[in-house]
Amino acid sequence: MTQTRGPRTQTLGPGSRILVTGAGGFIGSHVTEALLGAGHKVRALVRYSSTAGTGHLQHLHKQAHGGLEIVYGDVTNSTTTRLAAQGCEGIVHLAALIGIPYSYRAPESYVAVNVTGTLNVLEAAKQCRVSRVVIASTSEVYGSAQYVPIDENHPLQAQSPYSATKIAADALAIAYHRSFDLPVVVIRPFNTYGPRQSMRAVIPTVLTQLLSGADSLRIGSLSPRRDFTFVTDTAAAFAAALVMPGLEGATIHLGSGLAVSIGELVDRCQRIVGTDVPVVTDGERHRPDNSEVSVLLSDPTRAANLLGWKSATDLDTGLAATAASITAELSLTHGRGAGEPDANTYVV
Repeated sequence: MTQTRGPRTQTLGPGSRILVTGAGGFIGSHVTEALLGAGHKVRALVRYSSTAGTGHLQHLHKQAHGGLEIVYGDVTNSTTTRLAAQGCEGIVHLAALIGIPYSYRAPESYVAVNVTGTLNVLEAAKQCRVSRVVIASTSEVYGSAQYVPIDENHPLQAQSPYSATKIAADALAIAYHRSFDLPVVVIRPFNTYGPRQSMRAVIPTVLTQLLSGADSLRIGSLSPRRDFTFVTDTAAAFAAALVMPGLEGATIHLGSGLAVSIGELVDRCQRIVGTDVPVVTDGERHRPDNSEVSVLLSDPTRAANLLGWKSATDLDTGLAATAASITAELSLTHGRGAGEPDANTYVV
């Protein structure tokens, strides 16, 4: 593979066309919304299915659709990825398989999407000479923390096949920056939550059970501690990472700098919803012993210094907004499809 250097496309600004992979997903739909709100044009890459569904993009306000172009494809296919990148000045790469328990059962699928898919995005960005590539990482790459708060220099430790594939994807991104001068930024969110999140995540799991009138709350381990960031704050950081100069080659954390145990999170959710049901810990919802991550707590200093970003939404406010969104969804579906998540796909 030969090196490719030289002038790239124009500086990113309002009106720039941005490719967002995984645009139909939880974070991807919010990032798409934030970019459209900032005046960008968005080419949303949505995984093709026979139903031609657009995922959570259906929730975007109609007035935002003027700058939105939806294309179907799959990042595991290099041709469709390159075609999607053509004519774009920037890329935000969010497409990924993320369910940790399923990664124990289908690791090859995670390699295909998270590693090969990222490689295809990087190659497309190099060939199309985009001005900035923002790669979505995960705090799971750190495993059980050797120290807290976790800064960007913390050793990487793969404690699940999922985290191993994300470590590989991040390493590829930085290697493409060093080898080919590709203008890459790695954004590493800690635990993002909010409207549109999958039911397998802990906050929707808790709130859905409480709002559905459950007489007890089934949950996994109450002891892990997590650093939660509301999704619109996360999306704002991705938008900033596209346009802020001088970030090439950087890895940047997104987090609040505050850790909350799952037990405390449950108490907050019960207070917000107005319930007081007993909590039943369910062994099927625990990760394997050597895979559980006890604490994920970010040091957000670099995000403040390089992006001018900090988490703006406090946890109770974000939980209330998430509860309102789930309440609206339950009223529309009358509970259909909003019941107990599969224990095999449950993650914190």
